[in-house]
Amino acid sequence: MRALKEGTFIRRFKAKDGREVTLRAPRWSDLEDMLEFINSLVEEGAKIMATEKKTRDEEIDWLAKHLSDLEKNRKVAIAAEVDARFIGQVEVKRRGGYSRHVGGLGIAIHDGYRDIGIGTELMKEAEAQARQMEIEIMTLEVFANNSRARHLYEKLGYRVVGCEPKAILKDGVYIDNIIMAKEL
Repeated sequence: MRALKEGTFIRRFKAKDGREVTLRAPRWSDLEDMLEFINSLVEEGAKIMATEKKTRDEEIDWLAKHLSDLEKNRKVAIAAEVDARFIGQVEVKRRGGYSRHVGGLGIAIHDGYRDIGIGTELMKEAEAQARQMEIEIMTLEVFANNSRARHLYEKLGYRVVGCEPKAILKDGVYIDNIIMAKEL
């Protein structure tokens, strides 16, 4: 597979609410939207592992590595855009060595853009891109109490393969970390 280059257009579709969504590779010009995005997820208390807001310098460093890994075919990264604004992303990081055929998936969508089919389309596109990278098994981790995400993953064929009891301590409450997988 040819590596995706920064900003490469993938496809468009209509979300359930009628908005047009563009799927494409991330690009440098996403920096400000990405910084706002991650910090809004932290503020919201979203069910993600990040607990502290990022600085612009931290986001610059992260985006530089992100784009480098994408161009070197070390990962799949797909941005979702609505009205010329970055509103979410999915990425698949290839493992190394004897586990090179396994990819770890992560996805997040901005509040106000959930439950309208964007997550489903991002996941399907990530799987298609991962197959081209010869990834055979996808894994992901999800907070046990994130029923919205778990429903999406199950709908797409992921199944629970493990659990780390009390792996997450959020707001004084222990939450299990569920591990899910799917063979592509």
